[in-house]
Amino acid sequence: MGATLTQMQPDISYHPDFEKYRLRTERLKAIRPPNSGLPAGFPEQLTGPLVWEKKDFLDEREWSFSLNESHLEEIQNALQHFKSLNKLIGYVSQTTFPVPTLSPLLRQQAHALFSGRGFFVLRGLPIDSYTTEESIIIYAGISSHIASNWGRQDSKIIDGRKQSSMLNHLKDLSKTKVAGNIGAPAYTTDKQVFHTDAGDIVSLFCLQTAERGGESKLASSWRVYNELARTRPDLIKTLAEDWAFDGYGNKEQPYTVRPLLHYTPATEKNPERVVIQYARRGFTGFLHLPRSSNIPPITEAQAEALDALHFLAEKFSVTLDFQKGDVQYVNNLSIFRARDGFFYAPGRERHLLRLWLRDPELAWETPAALKTRWDELYKDVTEEEQVFPHEPRIRGGARKA
Repeated sequence: MGATLTQMQPDISYHPDFEKYRLRTERLKAIRPPNSGLPAGFPEQLTGPLVWEKKDFLDEREWSFSLNESHLEEIQNALQHFKSLNKLIGYVSQTTFPVPTLSPLLRQQAHALFSGRGFFVLRGLPIDSYTTEESIIIYAGISSHIASNWGRQDSKIIDGRKQSSMLNHLKDLSKTKVAGNIGAPAYTTDKQVFHTDAGDIVSLFCLQTAERGGESKLASSWRVYNELARTRPDLIKTLAEDWAFDGYGNKEQPYTVRPLLHYTPATEKNPERVVIQYARRGFTGFLHLPRSSNIPPITEAQAEALDALHFLAEKFSVTLDFQKGDVQYVNNLSIFRARDGFFYAPGRERHLLRLWLRDPELAWETPAALKTRWDELYKDVTEEEQVFPHEPRIRGGARKA
């Protein structure tokens, strides 16, 4: 890792530029190996309901689940039951937040996350009727019936005790005193390009929408894989090779290496799977968190691959009508997410809550190269260490996502 760096970082920024992408593709075409195929054993095409594009969803009822009055009454009773236990929110579970008739319906949706379309939106929570703490309890309680484990989004040792934030607030902080620390678009009004988070399932709870913009977009990474496998198998090879992930000032380990694309062959119990995990900002930098200059830059081929992922995801994406009170659940292993830039009026700031979830019953096998990161999220989490902040803050863990 101490070798002299001679290669320069390509001309690529966080915000994808189609013209630069087109020119780079033309420039690299001359040196591209002829007849380059897929890596050995990789599928020519993935099949199943996780492969989809915008035209496959003509009605939002195909991906939404609306709560009725009976469900809401059950949720209210579960909230009162949990509050009567006088326990920390880390103790929220299917047992302590019982919703007997709603639970099997939520479990059906959980199955759809892993073996169906890979996402759904829960609709109809009257959040203006709840306090912030009650909204968080309800969000955690409902989510426990989708996936029983939630992941650490940040961890600190305070007074000798480990405290892990399991919940993150996504809100514009660019006009606050912490603005100079922002290194991720989640804390700005800027658009978020297509990416994945960490963990198996990403969930977002909408407390307030923007005045204008902020639309949520999803794209099947399996559909993107199929298009690349058909038209540019050389980029599949590039994505499956090691990339240098920024350690952001970690002196002991300035960077780590792993692929962006992970292929798991079929077994007797499980079908073959492809998992693509990446956040573009880690390779281009964003705002006050540039990519470190003392680590290997990405290559021109990698820059092309990043743009290919984004523009294909954009081509095949579906836009969700994300409403106040909606809860979005997304299979982070098979779906890319993006968000448009937005505007808001004072007193009506767009505000989302986020959980990273895992369901031991339905979870896919974690690719070997991701296990260390997944352990940071999910391994040996205790009820006592869990913290669910009531106010937004920039998480330190953002340097790993």
